[in-house]
Amino acid sequence: MSHIQTVVSFDMRAPGFGTPTRELYAAALEMAAFADEIGVDRIGLMEHHASDDGYLPQPFVLAGGIAARTKNIRLMLGAVILPLHDPVNIAEQIAILDLMSNGRLNVIFGAGYVPSEFAMFKVSLRDRGRLLDQGIDIILRALNGEAFEADGRQIFVRPLPIQRPEDIILVGGGVEASAKRAARFGLGFAPMSRALLPAYAAACRELGREPGMQLGPSPGLPMSIHLSEDPERSWAIMEDHALHVVTAYAKWAEQEKQSNSPFKGMLNREALRKSGMFAVWTPDELLEKTVLVAENGGFGFQPLLGGLSPAEGWKSLELLEKTIPRLKALGNAGQPGA
Repeated sequence: MSHIQTVVSFDMRAPGFGTPTRELYAAALEMAAFADEIGVDRIGLMEHHASDDGYLPQPFVLAGGIAARTKNIRLMLGAVILPLHDPVNIAEQIAILDLMSNGRLNVIFGAGYVPSEFAMFKVSLRDRGRLLDQGIDIILRALNGEAFEADGRQIFVRPLPIQRPEDIILVGGGVEASAKRAARFGLGFAPMSRALLPAYAAACRELGREPGMQLGPSPGLPMSIHLSEDPERSWAIMEDHALHVVTAYAKWAEQEKQSNSPFKGMLNREALRKSGMFAVWTPDELLEKTVLVAENGGFGFQPLLGGLSPAEGWKSLELLEKTIPRLKALGNAGQPGA
């Protein structure tokens, strides 16, 4: 088995029944520092806008705070909805954040799909593919040090990042076009489903390129795990928070007619439970599930899921601290499951 990745993610949702926003941000910084200390591989930060629950709209800002509190953990921002942003501005933010983190940054670019977000930024959903392509091209050229003209303007970005931009940026998405886009730009690929990874590898081969970093959820594993010595009790505390998250995503998915979101139609407790997207496991159960981890895959944790109390989130992270050495030992021992 290859190294089993561990990812602690924050979307900063704060529904009215949950923890107040200011407490969540303070907790996220402390939790990220702790995750770094115990050997978690990545911090994941998402992006959405105009959400009633305060979903994180500016992942680069929060990542800057986390970069200052950590030393080893990688920062994974994704998906950043590139069509909503000026690519020159994003290029500058990538450069500064990569410098602040001493080369620990990855950014997944997505096309976006929520009509209300696009309306707020005065961007047409119909233009998202074109804007994503144009934005990626500008960012790669700028962060490779070029001075050039594009989009009717002179572009020159300084300072430059520590890492090569091709090693920072991945393309996200849920359709084959996103796999081809990643291959075309010589970038890594982070699809919503691992079923798209063969299309990415094939597209890279056609272009005579080696595939870049490939990330994707492992089939049969939850999107997010909460560790507990008493899973029944913890699920009773967490269920409303998990339900809030899936129903909020489902409502966004309903806005897009062609949506292939895994959350589509997930509007009640029964659908949440059947989906298996969120799970509460004991540490021993987590270790048993390592056989399901796909290559370059691993386990995700959201200690502040849907505005969950930080006190509950800390319980999960403290159990993770005790479990990580055993996870690493399993990976090093070459157990089946790769």
